[in-house]
Amino acid sequence: MAPAAAIGCDDIGAGAPVIASAVSDMPGLFTLTIALSGVFLIAFMKGAFGGGFAIVGIPLLSLAMDPITAGALLAPLFVVMDVTALGYWRPNTWSRVDLAMLLPALVVGIGLGYFALRDLDRHAVEIVMGVVTLAFAAIWFLGGGEVRPRPRSTWKAMLAGLSSGVTTMVAHSGGPPLAIYLLPLGMSKALYAGTTSLFFTVGNLLKAGPWLVLAAPSRNLWILMALCVPAVPAGVWAGWRLHERLDQRALYRACYAILVVTAAKLLWDGLAGYVRA
Repeated sequence: MAPAAAIGCDDIGAGAPVIASAVSDMPGLFTLTIALSGVFLIAFMKGAFGGGFAIVGIPLLSLAMDPITAGALLAPLFVVMDVTALGYWRPNTWSRVDLAMLLPALVVGIGLGYFALRDLDRHAVEIVMGVVTLAFAAIWFLGGGEVRPRPRSTWKAMLAGLSSGVTTMVAHSGGPPLAIYLLPLGMSKALYAGTTSLFFTVGNLLKAGPWLVLAAPSRNLWILMALCVPAVPAGVWAGWRLHERLDQRALYRACYAILVVTAAKLLWDGLAGYVRA
C-alpha cells in the first residue's frame, strides 16, 4: 500500500464517499479508523488525567491527515470531550484558587497563540516547550519520583496559564506548562484531574473558533467529526475507570511519564519542521 498523502481541510474525501480520504489509494475505512482511534485515545487521556495531553493522539491522526486538518477535526470534538468529562469532574474537584490565577492568563495566551500560529514559527515554540518539559520531568524522576508539595506562586501560575494558552493553540499541547505548575502542588488525584479538566474546557471553547477560522473544514470533514463523536464518551469513561483504579503515586508517575512522551513529540515536530524547510 502506498504511503498516505496529506489531507487538506478543503479536499478531505473529495470525489469519494463522505468518510473517505482524499488520497486515491486509501480506502475511506482507513481514514475513519484512524480518526476514531485518535479521538478515543485523546478522550481516554481526558477521562484519566483531566486534559492537556491531546498531543498523544496527534501521531495517530497524522497517518491520515496533515496537522492543520487534524487541528480542525479536533477543535469541535475537544468541546464535546470537555462537556462529557465535566460529568465526572464536578465542581468539588476544581481548585478555584489556582483557576482564578490560571484562567485570565490562559485567555491572553490563546490570543497570542493565534497570532503565533498565523504569523510566527511554531517549530521554535515546540522545541522550547519540549526542552523545558523534558528538564522538568527529568528533575522529578532523578529526585526519586516523590510528591513533595510546594507552595503556590502567583507569577508561576500566570506564566503557566500564558504558556499553556500559546502551546494549546500552536500544537494542541497545553498540558506541559499547566502540569509544570500543578504537579508540584501535590494535589489529590481528583483535584488535579478536575482542575485541569475545567481549565481546558475554557481553553478549548476559546480556541475552537480561531482554529476553525484558520482551517475552515469542508463539509466532508464535518461529517467525519460527526462519525467520531461516539468515540468521545467511550474514551472518557474508559479513562475515568483507569483514574479510579490508580493510587496517588501511580497517577503522578503516569502524568510525569506522559510529559516525557509529550516533550519528545514536541521536540520531534519542531526539529522535523526545520529539517523539512
